[in-house]
Order: sequence, then structure tokens, then C-alpha cells
Amino acid sequence: MDIVLLLFRQNLVMLIYLLIGYLMYKKGLLTVQGSGELGKLLLYVITPVVILNSYSRDFTPQMFTEILWSFAAAVLSLLLSMAVSTLVFKKRSAICQFGSSFSNAGFIGIPLVQMTLGEEAVFYVVSYVALLNILQWTFGVYSITRDPATVSIKRIVTNPVVLGLAGGLLLFFLPIPVPQLLRGVMGTLASMNGPIAMLVIGSYLAQMPLRELFTNGLTYLCCLMRLLVIPLMTIALLTLVPAEYMGIRLAVLIVASAPVGANVAIFAQLFHKDYTGAVRDICLSTVLSIASLPLIVGLANMVW
Repeated sequence: MDIVLLLFRQNLVMLIYLLIGYLMYKKGLLTVQGSGELGKLLLYVITPVVILNSYSRDFTPQMFTEILWSFAAAVLSLLLSMAVSTLVFKKRSAICQFGSSFSNAGFIGIPLVQMTLGEEAVFYVVSYVALLNILQWTFGVYSITRDPATVSIKRIVTNPVVLGLAGGLLLFFLPIPVPQLLRGVMGTLASMNGPIAMLVIGSYLAQMPLRELFTNGLTYLCCLMRLLVIPLMTIALLTLVPAEYMGIRLAVLIVASAPVGANVAIFAQLFHKDYTGAVRDICLSTVLSIASLPLIVGLANMVW
């Protein structure tokens, strides 16, 4: 139960960051343009650094085995999530299909893993975040547009997260020493991931009337799938991972149970879809995840 209480506490910390972002936007201290610039900072600098930082360690056969198991867990859980979301939302809402398929693994999942399981556990979920980004630019884009021409291989190859993973794997497999000074810089930047992400989501929340957040049935269904149904199915799926890798099970479960990913709003805006609905899904699921994530992890501890 210690991890459940710790996760709940860290969720409250994330909520405080969100409220700060909300108030900053309301007071004019954070604008739409400013939150967009913070989003770019997250995407192009902080998230790749988080990945590089997690892989800047000495290679061991045990760690290589853990990479393989964490990769397998990531593939299976993401396939499950996409399949269930497609079944439920394909004929109802492309935005909800995207939102329930892909969690906010990078901006919320990784900080929660880091704060509850420790810095070393981020190592287990990097492949999940990289795969999620690749699938967002392929399956995700297609599910929104229904047009194969919008899927761009160039965008995948040049994605900062994918480049960060490539660089991280080089650091891990090759004897490339990282100077202590650079390690310190990377660690500091990586620690900014959660706070800045929640400031941005708080600014999203401030852009819509609160009443509108709680009055849409599809948004509630999206949150139900993203926060409860898919995580419960993921608990069963992760029993395939040997019990000796409990850290991998818990880390992947946390990122797979995170709220709707912020990228759904970016894609909705990019392809002229329901941006307001996307922001509503992100904000409500983020607020509700404060209670749902500890509940899911607590249940997993009982089952496992």
C-alpha cells in the first residue's frame, strides 16, 4: 500500500502544478502562445533529455533483459489499448478513439514513475513512450483523418522522442562516458518534465468554461475507457511478464493508466478536428486520474 499512498500524494502535487497553470492563464501571466512555447520545450528538449538520462548507465546483461521485457510489455499494452478504443469509438468519435488509445505517458506517466518508483524505473518505460509517439503519428493520425496520405514517415524518423531513444540506446550499448557535469544538467532538465507539462494542461483547462468540462457524455466515456477499462485489462495482460520483473509491471501499468495524452489537442488543431473536445478529454481525464491511478495500482498489487 505504500506505493498507492505515494502515488496519490504525487498526483496531488501534479494537481497543484495544474492549478498554478490555470491561475497563471486566468491572470494573464501565461498566454496561449506561451503555453505553446512551453509545449515545444517539452517536446524538443525535456522529453528527449529524460530518455537520454534514463539510458546513461553502464550496460549489463540483466539490464538488457529488462529492456526486452519492458519493450514486449509496451507493445502488448499499446496494441490492447488501440484495439479496445477502436472497438468502442471508431463509429462515434475519432478524437475519443485517439484520446483513449494513447495516454499522457511522457508528460505525466514518466514523472509519476520517477517520483514513486525511482529514477531507475524510468528506464522501463522509455520504449513505451517512444512506441506511443510512433503509433500516434501513424495509427493515431489515420484514425483522425482516415487519409493514409497524412501519415508521414519523415515526421516519425525526425520525432524528438524517437531521436532521443536512438541516442539513449547508443549511450547504453556503447562505452560512451557521460561527464558528471552533463549528467547534472540532464537530471535537472528531466526533473522539469512533470511541472511544465501540468502548467500547460492547466492553461488548457483555463481556456474553457468549467461547466462545459462536465456536461459531455462522450468525454465521460473516453475517461472511463482511458482511466479504468483499459488499465484493468492491462493488469491482466501484464501478468504475462514474470513476477521477478515487478518493477517493469508497475512502471508500464502507471504509464498505461495515465490520462489522455496532450498530443490529441495538437493533432486536432493540426488536422482541423474537434479541438475543444480534445482539450475537454485531456482536462477531465487528468483531474479524474488523481483518484483512478492509485486505485488501479492498488488493485494491481492485490492481484499480483
